Amino acid sequence: MSNFEYKAVPAPTQGTKSKGLKSTEDRFALTVTELLNEMAMDGWHFLRAETLPCDERRGLAGTQTTFQNLLVFRRVIHASAARNDTLPPLSLGQSQSEHIPSLGSARRDA
Repeated sequence: MSNFEYKAVPAPTQGTKSKGLKSTEDRFALTVTELLNEMAMDGWHFLRAETLPCDERRGLAGTQTTFQNLLVFRRVIHASAARNDTLPPLSLGQSQSEHIPSLGSARRDA
């Protein structure tokens, strides 16, 4: 069974100017291509693009939901580099959900 690690990076929002590229679409495609190739050189495989909601503070007590575009990558973790030692082994009768530590709520109330 393979173990994977994942990485999410912000998707580009503008195309990079380059000689010979006139249209916005061509510049944007070049920017995305360069990002994908740069990640691939480090062993990352592109999985998908995601648009996720993000609650941000607005003013003193308000919040506003914006949407963030992310590119999700993954790569194989070799057995020697796997981080299996971070969690203790399951004991008999212990369920997988009891074994995974809770990260808590990402939302903070003021």
